Amino acid sequence: MQDSRRRIWLDAREQRFATLDELNAWLGERCKALWSELRHPEHKAFSVAEMLDLEREHLMPMPVAFDGYVQEFSRVSSTCLVTVARNRYSVPCELARHIVSARLYPTRVVIVSEDRVIAEHARQSGKGKTVYDWQHYVPLVQRKPGALRNGAPFMDLPAPLAKLRQALLRHAGGDRLMAQVLAMVSVAGLDAVLVAAELALEHTGLSGRVSPEHVANVLARLTAPPRPPNVATALVTLTPPKADTARYDQLRRIAVEVGQEEVPDA
Repeated sequence: MQDSRRRIWLDAREQRFATLDELNAWLGERCKALWSELRHPEHKAFSVAEMLDLEREHLMPMPVAFDGYVQEFSRVSSTCLVTVARNRYSVPCELARHIVSARLYPTRVVIVSEDRVIAEHARQSGKGKTVYDWQHYVPLVQRKPGALRNGAPFMDLPAPLAKLRQALLRHAGGDRLMAQVLAMVSVAGLDAVLVAAELALEHTGLSGRVSPEHVANVLARLTAPPRPPNVATALVTLTPPKADTARYDQLRRIAVEVGQEEVPDA
């Protein structure tokens, strides 16, 4: 395809691409289309695409794609950020001031510590940008819940959690309550907590207030194991219960009468 590079770039000038991913996808499809047009340099009777189909039968399979990346070692800052290619990316807060390995791929940045992937972000172009993952800072807000009010990592919370935070921060101590809700993510999972937050906001009652206990209650119902099936039995209820609230009034009247009888004479 080397001789066709100028031709491809001339065609690319007529196109408009919003992102580099769109450009790369278009280049891939354009190159494949040219394979059918160009003749093979050694076997002129075949096109490049036809020769590729013939050669595929004799090619060895590639079991694993080559994991190509540029690796850098960097120290995590006190704000839980790692600088990679002139941009900063967040990592879990417990790794502050630790040395980590940053693997730079064409479209993503992977942070590794002790042979374990601890963070992954979409790679940013340019310089001076900061990318946060708010879940990296959840343990921190358990100690400093005030960070939920103006902390940069929490500016992009998912919509249900953002609405819940807005509702809780209207009242004193709301930041601490919101920190309790965020702590549930590591236990129940983000998706379950998002659903629980939405349901809790829909059923706030007349007061309009939401509590972590309400969210936890909804979350417990969502994550509860299925009810076991009923056990077959030959037992039969002789006196089935009745939904009759008047029976309670009768019991109260009897209790009052008995109480009056037990009162000793003065």
